[in-house]
Amino acid sequence: MKAVTRQLALLFLAWLLLAPMTTGQASAQDRASARPNILLIVSDDHGYGDVGAYGCRDIPTPHMDSLAANGVRFTSGYVSGPYCSPTRAGLMTGRYQTRFGHEFNPGPAEAAVKAFGLPLTETPLPQKLRDAGYATGMVGKWHLGYEPEYHPMSRGFDEFFGFLGGAHSYVNGGDGNGTRKQAANAILRGREPANETEYLTDAFKREALSFIDRHAEESWFLYLPFNAVHSPMDEATRYADRFPNLTGGRKTYATMLTAMDDAIGAVLAKLREHKLEENTLILFVADNGGPEANNSSDNGPLRGAKASTWEGGIRVPFMIQWKGTLPAGKVYDEPVIQLDLHTTALAAAGIEDRPERKLDGVDLAPYVKGDKSGAPHEALFWRFGQQMAIRMGDWKLVRAAGAGNGAKSGGQRRGGIQDLAGAQLYNLADDIGESTDLADKEPARLQQLAEAWGEWNKGNAEPLWIPAQRNAKKKKN
Repeated sequence: MKAVTRQLALLFLAWLLLAPMTTGQASAQDRASARPNILLIVSDDHGYGDVGAYGCRDIPTPHMDSLAANGVRFTSGYVSGPYCSPTRAGLMTGRYQTRFGHEFNPGPAEAAVKAFGLPLTETPLPQKLRDAGYATGMVGKWHLGYEPEYHPMSRGFDEFFGFLGGAHSYVNGGDGNGTRKQAANAILRGREPANETEYLTDAFKREALSFIDRHAEESWFLYLPFNAVHSPMDEATRYADRFPNLTGGRKTYATMLTAMDDAIGAVLAKLREHKLEENTLILFVADNGGPEANNSSDNGPLRGAKASTWEGGIRVPFMIQWKGTLPAGKVYDEPVIQLDLHTTALAAAGIEDRPERKLDGVDLAPYVKGDKSGAPHEALFWRFGQQMAIRMGDWKLVRAAGAGNGAKSGGQRRGGIQDLAGAQLYNLADDIGESTDLADKEPARLQQLAEAWGEWNKGNAEPLWIPAQRNAKKKKN
């Protein structure tokens, strides 16, 4: 009897010694088979030609380039708005923002209408992911509402560190007290001013790393919309010596872009540290084309810039990485749009959205893996006040600012386009720079695209606001 008891004791002791090992192995296996983490990175006012993988030669971007090397680079990646807030509204909802009236920026915080914000009738991505059990965090620029009901933590985020407005100093955190302008300028932790003193891109890096550290053992969604490389042009001085051959605005821009690239590199390293890289879907997109004259960005071979429906305003750096699931080093040429990132994230998380939400984006994973053939979209569409565009295959019909057709930059006309007078036709496969108008030579093609755009436009709403001016109140008084 004593011998049996001794054997049982030895077996129990062996189980105790091995239990931590097997428990740890099970935990690692559970994490590997869990729903992927989702990291959504947005750069701001970032030129199409300002990533090494897209042809940039004067500013190294090794960490952004690694997303292309280890994932998929989209050569015809678009955003649905040619400037900040509309693009973000489309990204958060997976729907063309013109469908619910979020067509324009609000203008300065102190002059914006009180109702400015992502409409409460829309369900944003973080809310959908949080409802499915994800920890949700945001670090960076919001630009989707100033009032409490539009705050990120009222729209599905568990945590928020960043600012509510459209532009922000990189070296002045703001106090958040008093006027709406001050509140929009404050760096907030949650709903309270954070009294931030670090260079803002570095602060966003710090907070992103902290979020991953704190949630490494659960499924998480991190939205990381940098304000780099948007003005004001606050040099990241520690990088200045790297660019002896650059001067003026381009040199300042280079330091700001490098700070963001290094921040992205630190986030990628943090994923590797926690062995999360293969279980994280990484989505990267710029919010619009670069405003070249404003921040010395470079849109490469594209015509136009931010706030226009030329390619330079709406075609952007666009990359996806999901190691072990999506192919590495793939170049995908079919037109896609940032609305697709919303739907791709939901599909990766195993979430089937409600049909009544009528998403415009599609899941890109089957297309880049080769499980689906053909183009993800029959056509892509834009409406920006008096400006418009439609891309169908290689053909683009566009009515944009600076073409002598009456379409103004900013498009500030309630009701949008009433007709397509002055629209121009381009074949982007032959003419990426939109230099040769083929409208007269291809009347049937012009008519086809015009009719398709008109049919799509029937589903759009009136703008909820037009951009306010700083002196609007003074003029009224």
